[in-house]
Amino acid sequence: MQPPDPFRRFEPRCTTEPGLPSLFRSVQGAQYLEIVAKFLLMLFAWDYTLQMLWIKSFHIIFVASWFAGLFYLPRIFVNLAMVAEGSVAEQARLMLMARKLLRFTTILMVPALSLGVWLLWVEGFLASGGGFSNQGWLHAKLFLVALTLLYHYACARHLRGFEGGRIAHSHVWYRWFNEIPVLLLSATVILVVVKPF
Repeated sequence: MQPPDPFRRFEPRCTTEPGLPSLFRSVQGAQYLEIVAKFLLMLFAWDYTLQMLWIKSFHIIFVASWFAGLFYLPRIFVNLAMVAEGSVAEQARLMLMARKLLRFTTILMVPALSLGVWLLWVEGFLASGGGFSNQGWLHAKLFLVALTLLYHYACARHLRGFEGGRIAHSHVWYRWFNEIPVLLLSATVILVVVKPF
């Protein structure tokens, strides 16, 4: 009788014909390939409804984050307009906050707009024969998006004015200026949800 081989327990368990690569010969390798295949199927054969839900979710998240920056940046302008003469440290701190917030808000704006364009493309509005021309609410929404971009640009202009030592308006004016993104976001949400026309 032949003595047992001590290395036998380390041999891979064969599930296919010999001669194939070891990855395919082992049970572990087959399970690994099955997981990868399922992931690739999920990635490339994505259900249309599920895809739309993910795109819409991230679009809403980035739009909300973008507007959060647009809500708060003018509040910093209010404080900058109220800084007393000679308060260099306070002004420097507020300017640093405003610069960082504008930079971060601009970064958030890019995926918000990109996902919005993706939604238009997926829905077929940008394709020939799409429903873009029949959607009045969407035209109005895109107009509000353009106004939001102008507001974002106006915030950057006001910040440059503060950096140059020019305070163009009073703190009361900036308080009213701060209400514009609230109106823009409210009107946009109503258009998207209600679709009045």
